[in-house]
Amino acid sequence: MARWTVWAPVLALLPLPFTFGKHVGAAWIVIVAVLLGASVLAAVHHAEVVAHRVGEPFGSLVLAVAVTVIEVALIVTLVVSGGSDASTLARDTVFSAAMLTCNGIVGISLLVGAMRHNTVTFNAEGTGAALACVLTLATMCLVLPNFTSSVSGPEFSGSQLTFAAIASLALYGLFVVTQTVRHRDFFLPVRRQDYHPLARGNGYDATTQDDLATQDSEGEHAAPPSNRAALQSLALLFVSLIAVVGLAKVESKPIEDGVRSLGLPHSFVGVIIAVLVLAPETLAAVNAARRDRVQISLNLGYGSAMASIGLTIPVIAIASIWLPTDLHLGLGHTQIVLLGITAAVGILTVVPGRATRLQGGIHLVLTAAFIFLAANP
Repeated sequence: MARWTVWAPVLALLPLPFTFGKHVGAAWIVIVAVLLGASVLAAVHHAEVVAHRVGEPFGSLVLAVAVTVIEVALIVTLVVSGGSDASTLARDTVFSAAMLTCNGIVGISLLVGAMRHNTVTFNAEGTGAALACVLTLATMCLVLPNFTSSVSGPEFSGSQLTFAAIASLALYGLFVVTQTVRHRDFFLPVRRQDYHPLARGNGYDATTQDDLATQDSEGEHAAPPSNRAALQSLALLFVSLIAVVGLAKVESKPIEDGVRSLGLPHSFVGVIIAVLVLAPETLAAVNAARRDRVQISLNLGYGSAMASIGLTIPVIAIASIWLPTDLHLGLGHTQIVLLGITAAVGILTVVPGRATRLQGGIHLVLTAAFIFLAANP
């Protein structure tokens, strides 16, 4: 294990008592930014160590759930602190995470994988099931509040919020059982020589079929780490993620000031924080795509989106009992349109079980559209 991956997350925790929730100068901002980047890289390294030890799809699940739990804690902390934008903070954060995972992580993974290996293959059954869960959760928790009539405004009544929270937990739990127990093989990387729909006919020449018979096996045959090394990496992974979220919170005030000086809406701060929090998963997904293991990248992308909604909404529902503000979950018209396009494109990407640079580029264009419209609504 590289020595810097051990001390970087621990060192990143040291400035938190002196900077968290305080106004800091330019020097501290630079130091925190450097430590934040180091913590992100360390989190990716330790996640990959744990994933190698436990195997897929458990490895992807570890990082997705760890990041989401800390993200939920950050949302609750910011909502409790109040403010004029607290009522829509959970909605904006969850929607940002969903768009950045379903389009950003998925898009860049497909593009990187296709640029390196011409086409990428994945298991349509497992990936399609994950996408179906994401779309169901997003529609039920972020779209339906606009169309219920028990309470005026884009929010659920108490009983409706309770139902949404229970349904979200039930659906997420059902997916985890499916992914890790009942149909684990649906979420494992596909070997190219076993992917018959792409290897047979359809105009593919002998060169393409020869290419299908090869697979980048970088890292696949390396001996898994020992239990001790895996447990150490698991502990350091959580330390790294705590450091990432804590340092991102420290950086949020300078970011808010920068957003305000640029004339951007305050909700754009949530997009920036989401980018920082999701950075470890993004790097891990790109690394997997480079090794021609796009299934792992898609597990991370869709799994993170699902966990972000399926875990955040229940926690926020419980916290809403004592929160000093209303909880507005319903998306705006522009956001609903973006979600609808993402659903349609995601289905068309997943169904064939293979993708090229084009699919990756389409998802990245949707990511750019989301970020642009968040900055210029």
